[in-house]
Amino acid sequence: MMAPMPPTIDIPAKKRLMLRAGAAGLLALTLGSCGLFGEAGPVRIAAIGTLAASPSPINGELDAANAALLNLSAQGLVTFDAEGQVDVGLAERWTVTADGRSYIFRIREAKWANGRKVTTADVARILQSYLAPRSRHVLKDDFPEIETIKAMTETVVEIRLSVPQPAILELLAQPSMAIVNRGLGWGPMRARRNGRSALVSPVPDPLAEDPEAAEAAAADPAASIELTGTTAPRALARFKNGYADGVVGGRFSTLPYFAASNIGRSRLVVDPVPGLFGLSFVSDEGFLAVQANREALSRAIRRERLIAAFGLQEWEPQMTLRPDLYTRDTGPAPLLPAWADYDEQSRFVQAQRTIDAWRTGGREIETLRIAVPDSPGGRILFAYVAADLARLGVPTRRVATGAPAELRLIDEVMPNDDALWGLRRLSCRPDTICHRDAQALIDEAAAAPNAAERARLIGEAEVRLAGYSPFIPIATPLRWSVAAQRLTALRANGRGQHPLNRLIALPR
Repeated sequence: MMAPMPPTIDIPAKKRLMLRAGAAGLLALTLGSCGLFGEAGPVRIAAIGTLAASPSPINGELDAANAALLNLSAQGLVTFDAEGQVDVGLAERWTVTADGRSYIFRIREAKWANGRKVTTADVARILQSYLAPRSRHVLKDDFPEIETIKAMTETVVEIRLSVPQPAILELLAQPSMAIVNRGLGWGPMRARRNGRSALVSPVPDPLAEDPEAAEAAAADPAASIELTGTTAPRALARFKNGYADGVVGGRFSTLPYFAASNIGRSRLVVDPVPGLFGLSFVSDEGFLAVQANREALSRAIRRERLIAAFGLQEWEPQMTLRPDLYTRDTGPAPLLPAWADYDEQSRFVQAQRTIDAWRTGGREIETLRIAVPDSPGGRILFAYVAADLARLGVPTRRVATGAPAELRLIDEVMPNDDALWGLRRLSCRPDTICHRDAQALIDEAAAAPNAAERARLIGEAEVRLAGYSPFIPIATPLRWSVAAQRLTALRANGRGQHPLNRLIALPR
């Protein structure tokens, strides 16, 4: 069940004080005085991906490099701290009304990169554009409860919901919810591009009592971050050879590069993130039109064997359509399939009977195209899946991620604590098949007026969707980073979020 909504939420006084003192400038002065940066200069981070000339969330999913850049130069209303907890962003504080339907954000004093003042009208317009029908924003379908977004005063923005949604702050804190105005960020840092890299420096505190001191603190090289977008092998090579203090953006597809790098295992940070990792059925025609056949393919996958091939104990198998880690207190427990208690051999025998029954009467099974990344991890994943399906006599072929396919990999982290997220993601999307009755229940759950009704509808929707077998769950998502000893605050967290301006822990 959803947690009860408190009447108000405000940031701690200590954080308000830091904000008024200029968080970026305070960071520079504190770290410099304690020698945590010292003569080492900027923190150097290699992010897996390619830095865009003008990254914008409205154009689709962000790779790790661009997500990291936006999280420095244009945070959202709220953001995540180094522990994965919601913290201040453009909003210096916020309040939630007693009915849980209105979130009121007070905007801090800020300027766009061109010097123009950030207004609440700007903020409301940008957020509305992210959720517009033509937007390609990766989270636009995850805000069905939003009714209006409007500027109430020169300093206040209100997000009004049709029903309470306690998990909305986690959505708003995602890097893809960064407030970007036609390519311009507002801070808390500014980026200066240099080829494949960007030097990111703090924005001087606009409310500082001593503007010159604030400018000097922001200009201190020790307070800057050098962010380089590159490939996984090059990122790891930069770290190994001393040209980077950390690597961010690792996934299952690039993990074999770490294994081959000979970097010490103690430097690897693996985030225990909930989400979906598995193969979605894109087609429900021919052999795949029969639910029992789709379920048979899921039964046949030897998950523990596949995961063991990557040699990482932290990676865990998953057999449910919904993540479990963050949903225990906000909804019913995820539904395990009926075959979950059988051993692998029994599952295989059951699956083989189903496949043999299909072939009765001369019906053939056409080669199934499986879309996975063309990377070392992608090839390992396909090899093990293909081997398991070949045991059933089901032929497969690996294709590129954007190519036509019957099955397509979904590898996504749960963006908030909403128990409905997994079901919504697997129903009636362009890369999933569609069960109209299940989708109707999902829509009803999203519009439920209270926690008890929402939980009941989530349970019904999951039973209906699971009975349709739209997805082969394999494991939890895998997200990893590499951190030098210097990066004391780059630690594993359940959000997989590592804000680059908080990689070194301040002394207590």
